[in-house]
Amino acid sequence: MNTTSAGTSRTVRRIVLAVLILSLVAGVIWWATRPKPIAVVVRAVEVGRVETTVANTRAGSVAACRRAKLAPPLGGRIEKLHVREGDRVKAGQLLVELWNDDLAARERISREQRATALAHVREACLLADTATREAARSRALRDKGFVSEGQVDRAESEAKAKQAGCDSARAQVQEANARIGASRADTARSVVRAPFDGIVAEVNGEVGEYLTPSPPGIMTLPAVDLIDDSCLYVTAPIDEVDAARLKVGLSGRITLDAYRDRHFSGKVRRIAPYVLALEKQARTVEVEVEFDNPGDIRHLLVGYSADIEVVVDTRDNVLRIPTTALMPGSRVLVLTEEGMLEERKIETGLTNWEFTEAKSGIERGARVVTSLERAGVKAGVRAVAEEKPETKKP
Repeated sequence: MNTTSAGTSRTVRRIVLAVLILSLVAGVIWWATRPKPIAVVVRAVEVGRVETTVANTRAGSVAACRRAKLAPPLGGRIEKLHVREGDRVKAGQLLVELWNDDLAARERISREQRATALAHVREACLLADTATREAARSRALRDKGFVSEGQVDRAESEAKAKQAGCDSARAQVQEANARIGASRADTARSVVRAPFDGIVAEVNGEVGEYLTPSPPGIMTLPAVDLIDDSCLYVTAPIDEVDAARLKVGLSGRITLDAYRDRHFSGKVRRIAPYVLALEKQARTVEVEVEFDNPGDIRHLLVGYSADIEVVVDTRDNVLRIPTTALMPGSRVLVLTEEGMLEERKIETGLTNWEFTEAKSGIERGARVVTSLERAGVKAGVRAVAEEKPETKKP
């Protein structure tokens, strides 16, 4: 009996040991083959500022407040080029001069005609003064009875005629002055002067070449392209839907491809009163943003590619999540302390491309997933926060 009991006990122990071994093997196999946690990028929900902004739909550009494409109103051969591309010029400075010897000769003729007219004035007016004095003497002699009334009438008529000749000579001087002014105007049409201080961006033509004015409806290259780079702004297209929310004076930010690490502050200075409808493109409104700090434009070049972001509304000290963590339906994935991804529905407020206001549904410090594009990222799976590489200090 004892032998039988001992055998039974050994059998039971063997069975239990076998079960334990099988359980251990199964556990090892499960642990080895279980899905590995998905590495995800997370950001903590924090308190900060959230802005609603409007950005351009296509790249804008830096433009000058004043830019003139200059050309003489007359056609002619270029006699002198006084500037080159990149030169800085002052208002009134001579830039281009066409051959104008014929116009200069006409002006000299007009000056000589004026000199002749002035000499005629001196002659005619001296004769008029003499005739006036003769008439006065004749009236005095008539009063004494030495001359007749007829002689007095002839003397007074002669004086009036001479005075009319003096007045006519003076009118000829005014006419000569007008001819000189007309000649100077013609000469001025053969030169190009700077209408304002600026920098020469482009010069089209060389000495000896012929400049032709643009016919109506046909654009030709200007002789000189002059830019006033002391005043710059950014012009960019805004979608017509977003443009309705803008108004002059709103603050904004300007980014330039040439200065990717900098943001320039500015204000909306103009909103176009019309919509541009370009073929195969959205309808847009041109918006201009000026720089707040004049020192910012010191090294900028006209034509730089630029983007604008106009701030429409702002809220401070609100819970915010990265906009990249937001899924359709105002849902986010939260990495819990247990290492599981949990889906939550939140109420959103202001939003932009960087942050979205979270009014409810999530607490401060919660870790939301921003790498939603990775395969396998969904609610209910195990995940681990991806460690960011340490940045080396210079």
